[in-house]
Amino acid sequence: MAPSEPRTPDGGRSAVPAERPQDRTSASARSLLLTILGEFVMPRRGEMWTGSLIEALASLGVEEKSARQALSRTAAEGLLQSERHGRKVRWILSEAGDRLLREGAERIYGFMRRPHTWDGRWLVLTAGVPETQRQLRHRLRTKLTWLGLGSPAPGLWVVPDASKEAEVREVVRELDLADRAYAWTGPSAGIGDTTKIITAAWDLDDVEKRYLSFIERFERRTVSSDREAFVNQVLLIQEWRRFPFLDPDLPAELLDHAWPGTRAAAVFHDLHNRWHRRAQSEWDRMEEEAAARH
Repeated sequence: MAPSEPRTPDGGRSAVPAERPQDRTSASARSLLLTILGEFVMPRRGEMWTGSLIEALASLGVEEKSARQALSRTAAEGLLQSERHGRKVRWILSEAGDRLLREGAERIYGFMRRPHTWDGRWLVLTAGVPETQRQLRHRLRTKLTWLGLGSPAPGLWVVPDASKEAEVREVVRELDLADRAYAWTGPSAGIGDTTKIITAAWDLDDVEKRYLSFIERFERRTVSSDREAFVNQVLLIQEWRRFPFLDPDLPAELLDHAWPGTRAAAVFHDLHNRWHRRAQSEWDRMEEEAAARH
């Protein structure tokens, strides 16, 4: 039985539209491709036809030329491999692509999934990378931000979660920064204003606005077909997967009011579960039709 659609307070069906035209054009073709790969392709042995991907992206407002460019770029990055089947091409996730998507899925679907207790300890990292090494600085920032760390001052990274120690160590090892990085964990010494550190490390006002916008955009959205379920599932994930980069998921002890992230997470998981069967069915249809084409 399909899950019931959301209702208005008086018991009627929500009148919120299933999608809006501007939703479809807000993300790049490659970004949408990665979302589709993680949600629909990875669980199916990591394989898909070119035709199904082009149709899927077309439903999201992406032109065929842009879809093919996204495929080529992703393959050039070593995340996809191609196999010819007559006149058709079958794409297969590489080992690196599968690993990237699985790590991403674990972080995206596990993010804010359940409340966590805080032992009062912080992890602090210093890592000196000169301005001239921009690519290395970008990689370091991307990886540490993904782990929830914030930077209140140049070369300094903090997070109120000492359990991230092993993951931070792996980032330092992977980027070969062991000779210019140092980290330690422990409770605050009570010197200075913790609020100022948090404000400098993360733009929580902006994150809160984004959460409220996410809730307003999706909370009462309904779908009436498998195609709408597919489109809205992709858009839902597309928006949600930005939050692990933005929100450090601070413990309640460090927040001065009710944080909307918890409510946004509930909206995400509820709708994801509600639309899952129909969205997956639509992808299967696209794959079957692509396979049948000569």
